[in-house]
Amino acid sequence: MNYLIRECQPDDIITVVDLCQKHAEFERATFNPVGKEEGLKKALFEEQPRLFCLVVENNKTIVGYASYTIDYSTWDAENFMYMDCLYLEEKVRGSGIGEAIIEKLKQIATAKNCINIQWQTPKFNERAIKFYHRIGGTGKDKVRFSLDL
Repeated sequence: MNYLIRECQPDDIITVVDLCQKHAEFERATFNPVGKEEGLKKALFEEQPRLFCLVVENNKTIVGYASYTIDYSTWDAENFMYMDCLYLEEKVRGSGIGEAIIEKLKQIATAKNCINIQWQTPKFNERAIKFYHRIGGTGKDKVRFSLDL
C-alpha cells in the first residue's frame, strides 16, 4: 500500500477534526466538533506549538493521524512523548501504517531527548492492545480520571 506520513498542515485541520470524531465514536466517547478547528489550529501552528500532529495520506486522501505532546516526567526528571491519539481508517488498518507511525514517533522522540513514549487505549480495544504488545509496548494498570471545569 502506498502512503505518506507527514506533518499536519493548516489545510488538513478540517479532515483531522473529522477523523477525531470517528476516533471518538470508535472509542465510545462523546465528541463535539464545535470550536475544534480553531482550537487545533492554534495549538498546532502557534509560535510555540503545544501539540504536534502527523497525518497519513493514501492516494492523496488523509486516512489517519497521530497527535502528540512533549511532556516532563517528575519521577524520571526527563522529557517524554505522550501520544494523545493514533487513529487509522478501518480500510488501512493492518497494512503496516501503524507500525510506521510508531517508528516515526520514535525518531521524533529520540531527537527531542525523550526517554520514552507513553499512551493509552481503552481496555476493549483488543486489536490495538495486541498491536502495542507486538511492537514492544508494556501496559500499566491505572484508572484514568478527568475533572470537568
